[in-house]
Amino acid sequence: MTIFYEVYNNLYVNLTNKCPCACTFCLRKSKDQMNGSGSLWLDRDVTLEEAVAEIQKFDMTKYKELVFCGFGEPTEALDVLLGLARYVKEHYNNAVRINTNGLGNLIHRRNIVPEMKGLVDTVSISLNTPNAEEYHRLVRSKFGERSFEAMLSFAEECKKYIPYVIMTTVATTITDEEELQCKEICDKIGVSYRIRPMESET
Repeated sequence: MTIFYEVYNNLYVNLTNKCPCACTFCLRKSKDQMNGSGSLWLDRDVTLEEAVAEIQKFDMTKYKELVFCGFGEPTEALDVLLGLARYVKEHYNNAVRINTNGLGNLIHRRNIVPEMKGLVDTVSISLNTPNAEEYHRLVRSKFGERSFEAMLSFAEECKKYIPYVIMTTVATTITDEEELQCKEICDKIGVSYRIRPMESET
């Protein structure tokens, strides 16, 4: 199973293929790997022991960040994510980032953000659109219409505990006016706004 793969100067972590969403634009609908990684489809969720054993094979001085992303929602594998982040903080000098849909609190039915304090340096949350109805159409979350507000609340919680919080949309997928509305949402929460390139998880 491909647990780790390189993208630019970062090492990405693929812990799970579980996700509460079925996004219309999801990269895994059109490919099975990223950046020559080998297939990111897993036979099962990765254990902490497997992840720790595998990361020891890499020269971590080569990488700026360890990024939890892959072909699933990282917070679906929260215990392993936190355990590996703790291991990295104790043994290496890399920043830790999570790329997430922001629905972790719905997945676990509790506020998981305080558990990330001191272990995660950056959280990048997919905002996608400023409109709740359009968000539901694009993301198709199993949690339904409450997902948009839950994602925004997650961002507000992250702001309290995580040094860097970013919300993103994908270039060319929304209008300039909608991008301005997204920036206003981010400004209100007090987080950064980033328009990321199409077909990119960086």
